[in-house]
Amino acid sequence: MADNAIRSRFVMAGGVRTHYSEAGGDGPAVVLLHGGGAGSSGEAGFGSVMPILGEKLQVYAVDSVGGYGETDPEAPTTYGVQSRLKHLEDFIDALCLDDICLAGNSQGAWVAARYAILHPDKVRKLCLVASSTIASAMGMEVPQTEGMTVLGSYDGTREAMVRLLQALIMDQSKITDDLVDRRQAAASRPGAPESRARFQIGNRFYTTDPGMRQNYDMRHTLPELPVPSMFIWGENDAFAPPEVGHELDKMLPNIPFQWIADANHQAQNDQPEVVGKIMTDFFMPA
Repeated sequence: MADNAIRSRFVMAGGVRTHYSEAGGDGPAVVLLHGGGAGSSGEAGFGSVMPILGEKLQVYAVDSVGGYGETDPEAPTTYGVQSRLKHLEDFIDALCLDDICLAGNSQGAWVAARYAILHPDKVRKLCLVASSTIASAMGMEVPQTEGMTVLGSYDGTREAMVRLLQALIMDQSKITDDLVDRRQAAASRPGAPESRARFQIGNRFYTTDPGMRQNYDMRHTLPELPVPSMFIWGENDAFAPPEVGHELDKMLPNIPFQWIADANHQAQNDQPEVVGKIMTDFFMPA
């Protein structure tokens, strides 16, 4: 039987001391990519669903560069999400993973999709979860939502972290003191605030500079992606509103959408049993 308890691990990936959370031990390898909010990490983004996935899959949830989790906050993020992509490439190479399944939430969904676009020979299945970043890369005008306002107003205090989690998670009973404290500790550890600030500068450059944005854009690549893919979206998303997902659905006819009831921006944590079954069924070989 697979060990589906969450385990803490470190690896040197491209010269970056990288933390990741691991579950399972058998079955196809699945790499999970968290979003871009303060205090985000592999476990914070996917902790509720990892033990479920670990029943049949080998799961790796990496803490990205940019001041996230326990990964080295001094790692360069000159090009924002592109730097996250480079870190993912190095992480996958460091663990000698091949023929992987990928899943990403929010900003992490863009990273996962871009990796699959560039390395379709290495990705067996791709699962994307609620991403305004992908909507933007598809040329959509993404509205400023209440959730985004709360995210941008994070001021480093525990109270602000509570407000951020209240905007992220629909089931407020899951916002435990342990979760708040873990995310707050990650967001306020030495070097993390400065790292997030550098990341934001790099990301603005990467997504707005005419010469760089062509690498961010997915309008001509994601619709033609040969990797079997799916999108999961919470029906109560306060960050990436459902109307954005429905519009994106029209632009990606080859990627089916699964709508999750009673779920916010982290559908995998609001409805872990539902999302865990969907992802497991999708990732497991026929």
